[in-house]
Formats: sequence, C-alpha cells, structure tokens
Amino acid sequence: MHDERTRIEERVQRAHEQRIKPAIYAATVPFEVEAWQAPGEPVSFEEAAAARYTPFAMDTPWGPPWGTTWFRMRGQVPAEWAGRRVEAVIDLGFVGDWPGNQAEALVHLADGRPLKAVNPLNQYVPIANPANGGEQIDYLVEAASNPDILKDNFSKTTPMGDKLTAGSAPLYTFQRADLAVLDEEVFHLDLDLQVLRELMVHLAEHEPRRHEILHALDRAMDALDLDDVAGSAAAVREVLAPVLARPAHASAHTISGVGHAHIDSAWLWPIRETKRKTSRTFSNVTALADEYDDFIFACSQAQQYEWVRDNYPHVWARIQDSVKKGQWAPVGGMWVEADGNLPGGEAIARQLVHGKRFFIEHFGVETKGVWLPDSFGYTAAYPQLAKLAGNDWFLTQKISWNQTNRFPHHTFWWEGIDGTRIFTHFPPVDTYNARFSGEEMDRAVRNYNEKGGGTRSLAPFGWGDGGGGPTREIMERARRLADLEGSPKVVVEHPDEFFAKAREEYPDAPVWVGELYLELHRATYTSQARTKQGNRRSEHRLREAELWATTAALHAPGYSYPYEKLDRLWKTVLLHQFHDILPGSSIAWVHREAEAEYARVAEELEALTAEAVAALGAGGTRVFNTSPFDRAEVVRTSEGALAYVEVPANGSAPLADAEPARSVKAEGRVLDNGLVRVEVAEDGTLSSVFDLRARREVLGDKGNLLRLHTDLPNYWDAWDIDKHYNNRYTDLLEPTSVELVSEDPLLGAIRVTRSFGKGSTITQTITLRADSPRIDFETDIDWREAEKILKAAFPVDVRAAHSSAEIQFGHIQRPTHTNTSWEAARFEVSGHRWVHVGEPGYGVAVLNDSTYGHDVSRTVREDGGTTTTVRLSLVRAPRIPDPEADQGRHRFTYSLLPGASIQDTVAEGYSLNLPLRVADASGAPEPVVSVEGEGVTVEAVKLADDGSGDVVVRLYESGGGRATGILRTGFPLAGAQVTDLLERPLEDERAELADGGVAVSLRPFQVLTLRLRRG
Repeated sequence: MHDERTRIEERVQRAHEQRIKPAIYAATVPFEVEAWQAPGEPVSFEEAAAARYTPFAMDTPWGPPWGTTWFRMRGQVPAEWAGRRVEAVIDLGFVGDWPGNQAEALVHLADGRPLKAVNPLNQYVPIANPANGGEQIDYLVEAASNPDILKDNFSKTTPMGDKLTAGSAPLYTFQRADLAVLDEEVFHLDLDLQVLRELMVHLAEHEPRRHEILHALDRAMDALDLDDVAGSAAAVREVLAPVLARPAHASAHTISGVGHAHIDSAWLWPIRETKRKTSRTFSNVTALADEYDDFIFACSQAQQYEWVRDNYPHVWARIQDSVKKGQWAPVGGMWVEADGNLPGGEAIARQLVHGKRFFIEHFGVETKGVWLPDSFGYTAAYPQLAKLAGNDWFLTQKISWNQTNRFPHHTFWWEGIDGTRIFTHFPPVDTYNARFSGEEMDRAVRNYNEKGGGTRSLAPFGWGDGGGGPTREIMERARRLADLEGSPKVVVEHPDEFFAKAREEYPDAPVWVGELYLELHRATYTSQARTKQGNRRSEHRLREAELWATTAALHAPGYSYPYEKLDRLWKTVLLHQFHDILPGSSIAWVHREAEAEYARVAEELEALTAEAVAALGAGGTRVFNTSPFDRAEVVRTSEGALAYVEVPANGSAPLADAEPARSVKAEGRVLDNGLVRVEVAEDGTLSSVFDLRARREVLGDKGNLLRLHTDLPNYWDAWDIDKHYNNRYTDLLEPTSVELVSEDPLLGAIRVTRSFGKGSTITQTITLRADSPRIDFETDIDWREAEKILKAAFPVDVRAAHSSAEIQFGHIQRPTHTNTSWEAARFEVSGHRWVHVGEPGYGVAVLNDSTYGHDVSRTVREDGGTTTTVRLSLVRAPRIPDPEADQGRHRFTYSLLPGASIQDTVAEGYSLNLPLRVADASGAPEPVVSVEGEGVTVEAVKLADDGSGDVVVRLYESGGGRATGILRTGFPLAGAQVTDLLERPLEDERAELADGGVAVSLRPFQVLTLRLRRG
C-alpha cells in the first residue's frame, strides 16, 4: 500500500476546520443589544437593571481595564425553529490562547437569576431543547473587561495590574451575540473527528490502529457532502462508528477524570474579581450537571463557596442541589488552596479546620483528601496535619514542574517529619486543566511511573481561572474515550473513588520521606516582603489574642470570649495565605490590598488583646509573655525606659526591677555582655563574634555581610531565582556612618547606615542585651532597586553536615553539600523563624521575624577549618507581574544566636517573634497552661470553638526527639481528651491525668491537641 498519510491528514484537517466546525450552528439571528457602562466597581443586578441603556452594535470596542459593562440582549426564537435545539452564542471579543484572565460574562434572566457564564471556550447559553417558536428572550449580561496580563507571556512589564495605573482605553471588540440552532449531528461529528484525529497522530507509526483510523477518516470524507454538511453528517458518523466502537486493550491504563476549575483566589486579578469568577464558573458547572448525569465536579476552597453563598444565592442553591445528587464533590477541606511552605503550623491547622467545618456544616460532607495541585512545594509537616484533620489522601500537581530532577513517583506514600504517612498522587497528565486531548492521554500513559504496580491515575479536567470550568465538549471526549482502542480508558468519578481504587491495587506503593521540594519558583519565599511580614505578624498576633482572651475568659468576671471576631480575623489571614498572594506572585492590586488588610487585622487584634489584658484588672503594670518558654530579658516600657524582667511561659509578671547577672559594656564599635563580645568593623560588618562561654570565635569571615545580587531569572520574575543570580553581585562595604547609639547597662547598640544602588538606603541597629547571647539586627530599608536581591550572610566557623530550618511544628534537615543533583537544586530553600547549623558540641542559629528564603553553603578554609554560611534573603525587586514590587520602606529584625542548641533556637525564635507586652494590669492569674518537660511546646491556647467553655491546647515536640512531661492548668481541671484538629475526640487515644495535670508523651515532632474540661 502506498503511504498517503500526509494527503489524508491534510484533507481531513481542512474539511474539519473549514466545513464541519462552521456548520455546528445551522442558523442564526442576531440579538438586539444595548449597553451600560457601570461606573467604578461592580454593581448589583438591581442597580444594573434600573440603569439607562443605549443601543450597541457588533464590532464596537468596549470595556476599560477592570471595568464592568452590562449588556441587555433581546431576541425572539423564529417560528421555523420550533422543535430544534436553540442556544444563545456570545463572543465578547475574546483574545489570546488562554481561556482565563480576560473578558468573561455572567448571563442573567430578566428576574435576576444567573443562568450561565460566557467564556472564550464556552460561549453558548442553552435556551430550549426543543424550542417553541416565537419565544421571547431577554437577558442582562454582566461583562467584565479584565486585562490579559499574560498577553506578552510575562516578557514585559505592564501597568495593567492595578486599576490605579491601567488607564481607560477599551480592551475588547464585541464580535457576536446571536440566537442560534445547534445541529446536534454536526456537533457530535465534530467531536468524533477530534477524538480520532488526536488519537491517531499520537499512536506510533508502526501501530496498525493508527492506519486503521487514517483510512476510516479518508472514507468518512468521501461520505461528506461539502455542500450539505448537515445533511450528510449522519452518514459520515456511520462510517466512523466502527473505529469508535473498538474496545480498549485489557491492560490499558485507566484515567479517572474529575471535573475541575482551578480558580486562583487572587493572582492576575484582585479578590473582588475572583468572587465574580466563581459565580460564573459555578453557574456553568451546575448547568453542565443538568445536561450530563455522569458528570462529577470536584471543587476545593471553602472561601470561594462562602463568596457564592453570600453574593449569589441562586447559584448557591444550585450547588447544594448538585452536591445532594452526587455530581458536585467538595474536596480539599481547606479554607483556600494555601501556599505549601510559608503558612505557620497553626495556620495550616486552621486552614483544615475552617475548610472541613464549612463543608460539614453546609453539605453534610466530610472531605477525605487535601487538594493542592498548584502550590510551590509542600512542607514535610503536611502528612501529619492532614491525617489529624481526618484526611486519607493528598493530591498535588506542581511537583512535575521540577527544573532539574524528575520526581520518581506518581502514586506513593508520603512520610512527614513525625513518621505519619498519607497516600499521595500527582497526576501524570501533568495538568489540572485537562481536556482529554490525544496529547494529554498519550502523556499521562507515557509519564506514569508506577507501571507494573498501579494501573490508574487521575486527571482534573476543565478550564480554570475564569475559563469556565468543564465543558460539554470535554464530557463528550470522555464518553468517547471510555473504552477506545489505542487510548487509556477514561472514567469520570469522584476523587475519593479513585484514591480508594488506587490504594487497593497498590498498597505497597513506594515511600517518599520529607518535603516535596519544588525545583522552581524559589523566589516565592522572598517576593513581596511586606505581604509575607503581614502574614507572619498576623499569625503571631492571633496566637497572642487567643491566649489572653482565654486567660480573661477564665479569670475575669463579665468578660466574653470574642469567638466571632477571632473567627473572622482568622479567615482573613487564611485567605491571604492563598498560593499566589502570600508567595508574592500576584499583580500590584492584590498586594496593595493585602497590605491594607494586614494593617486592619493588626489594629483589630491589638484591640482584642488590649481588651483581654485590661479585663484582668487595672492599677499596675505587668509584662505579658505569649511565648511557650520562660523568659528573662530586657523590655522597653511604655515610657521608653528599659527594664529587666522575668516572666513565665504563657503568663505574666509585674514590671519589677530584676537584676541581670551580666550587664552590657559598649565602647566604640564593641559590645560585650559577658556572654558574647561583638566587634563591628569600619565597613559595618561584624569582624568578630566571640563566644565567651565556649571560648571560641563564632565567625569564619565577615558577619552580616550585605550582598546585592543581580536577579533576572529566565522566566517568571516574581516566582523564580535562577542559579546564575549568584555570579554577579556587589558587597555593601562603604557605610555612611557607624556609630554607638546606646551605652545602657541593659542594652548596647551600634547603628550602621548605608546608601547604595539607585538611591536605596539601609539603616541597621546592631543590639546586644543584658544576659542574652542573641545579637539583633533591627533593619530599616528604603528600597529603590530593580531586578536585584539583597542577602545578609553569616559565615559561621562550624563544620555542619546539614542545616536545620524550622518548618510547621518542627524542623527539617538539609545537607550542606551538593553531592547529587537533588542537593544542588536546593540552592534556595524556605524556613520559618530560624535556621540552625552546628557540629557536635556547638551550634549557631540565624533567626528572623518575617523572612523565609535562605541558602546554606559550606567552604573549607586554607587553615583546614570549615565555614558554613547561612544567608537570609531580605528583599527582592522583580518587575513582573508587579512592576513596583517591594519598592519603598521595609522594617524587620533578624538575629544571630551563638552557642545555641536546637531547643535554645526554638525558644529564641518564639521570643523574637512574640515580643513581651507591657500593659496596665493588676491581675496576676496563673498561666492557663504550663508544661514540665523539655521538648513539649505549646503552640496554641484557646477556648473550644463549640462555645462549651472547654480549653483547647495544641502541643508539639519541637526538638526532634521523644519528650515526656506534665501539662498543668491554671484552672480546676475536671477532665481531658485527645482530639483531632477539629476538636473531636479521638477514641483510640486517651489523655491520662497525673499529678494534678495531664501526662504527655510525644514522639519526635508529634502534634497533640488536648481538650480540657474545666472543674
């Protein structure tokens, strides 16, 4: 047989694209269209319905950036269309090749009920099947003219990322608004051809199946009447039916498809626009569920459900109905799809608590898995926290984006830092916006790493981020691929069903231990520093407010615990932990609003804490310690004076003049408190930090060396740091001034100021306090750089085999060498309040109050000694998607802690982030809880969410070893229960009362939640 593949393929392609697709709609008549441009921010349907509309013609530009235009569309179904399938088809002038992040609209009936959205790849609105001739159609269409931030593929800066800079020129040109008859036979022929053509080209050339399909397509084109596509469509489909009926091989891979619409809660649009995106997509989804009984849609992020509930009650009712029918599957059990590295441990716990409770309360559904396809790496604390929230499985996708190493598994057991394992899958289809294309099906089978062990994988399908979610075309593809030779089998089912089947067939799946580090997007630990600082401060302020509100509720008559306010504030903070807000990868508008929200949260939490403290009684001055560790340190009073105080963990003490064992001597550029001696060089760096207790020099080179690097990644500016950033830099060694600014016996301080770059300035106050080896660097930066990153280096004279960085409820160790490509790829990593490096018998920590990104490296000096260098990433200056990212003022503190064990480091990390509070109060209640036993650390103290008055305490082992102790209470204790994160009793775990408290025994990094009943 002669090889005529090219001729046939080109023949089929032209007939399909130029004849069959245009014939899908058999007849059309235009709507009469009028328009009204809403002023400013979006308005309600009622306001839009009452507005004055003016005539609007097709091919007319419309829509300023971030604007809203309402269109009134009126039409009548022609009498001759009676009995046909009639739809509205609307093209707003869609642009680009990405269906999200551009124009989209929500179609309302005249009475205000949302009907369905219009999106680039989902332009139809069902009217009737069969239609009645003469039916009057009256729509109000709310169209959003969101700018296409991606149109230059992130290669250029754009002012479009904020309504303050985007201008007012129209962005789109309206193309079409028609009533149309859908020719269902041609519609299905189009799908038949799509599926067969794509399957064919992804089969190997030697496969007989490829050639069988090719010649069937050739015969089908012979049956096609180019002058009467509609009339010949059935005959063409009849020719294709045999090749579409051939069953898949018995060993074919099975793909569990689940409808999905990945909607970033903010990214290249503000939060206010996400509220509308969810309503549009969810309208589409519920409409599709009415059309396809076998459709199942998985949707995460309780926050988005709440937005729809509060703003679109009709859509909310349709969602509830779909959940009851089993077609809508709430998943994920988190408030939002949060970043996987940066939220604190208690924050991740609350993500799970608030998300799961929402789904239980509103749908009677307890979600069983964590759904996080798009976060930028995942903390090793997740397996334990997921299981403690009642989850059985974990889903991710982004790990497939690794820059260097291919992750070896798709289905595996993920083991966290405490030993907890959770069944985990990341889809080999390598997308969470699948459409069941031939290329995707081929890729899923080719990529799948578990061949021979497992036989199935999951594919989330549907257009995300405002693209409209799953479509009928995708559902039709799934039906054709259910059992088709040459293709994997596709079954649409609930994610819980997939995970149950995958686990049953592959119970001995391989194990991955530790973090799921993404070898990409490493700059998300640093970009938009003020957003990250707002999150860190908010997390600690929430801890503080809950502790003192609990104290006041227990000891202050008449005080009422602020359940609703704390709940609302927690949800605000949780929302801003979304994986494109907290990582700093959103447009300017998002981060401008985030900073304002954090300021409001701080103000409210400060008021709540002050109210709780005041409720304990007035008439004196007390110092309040929110840290879980006893503290003896220098504090500044409200009058500005210095005092040395001793305060118990989670408790308070009167502001009394305690005497430190050692005072500070400050002279010239030297600070000495009898524990450490700090010498500042003329260039403003640390020339020496001498540990007087250990009689050893801490530094191996200049300490607190500020280095300014050129930072232009190959792509994804706000997201990425590429390895070449380290090749070009300037050391900041020419200070404007170095001066002694405090010689107080309780506190010595040297201030260093510098000017550099394009007008940037940095002022650092190097502080040493009485009785503390911790050296603080209080930093004030006016940042004016572009495409730069500023790092602070501490070269430490220790031979550290690994670094230890705090993560949620523990820490993780990472090698300091680069023996393999896996270690070399970790040239920038994340941590929370501290990084520790050490050798047997001696360690040093670098602490911070708001940064996350860092790197650790190791060199051998000429004298044979080893220098291990810890560098904090302080601030960046990416220009895409926010051209003004990080510009302006930054204030933060980081610290060097010589001679530190891990437990010393944990304690000082809390101290730096939870400063002592001095307040007018006379009450002296005992701490709500106190712990006897090293390593048992209190993370949260609060009243139970059910309003019972029970006290809930979350503890964890913080050192990485076994810990035992007694938890004592500052109130009469009647009983204790071990609970899950949702404060529900765990029947197989008992809390033992002993010696007037609760006996605690923890494995390394174990998290324990106790519910304490008051006597």
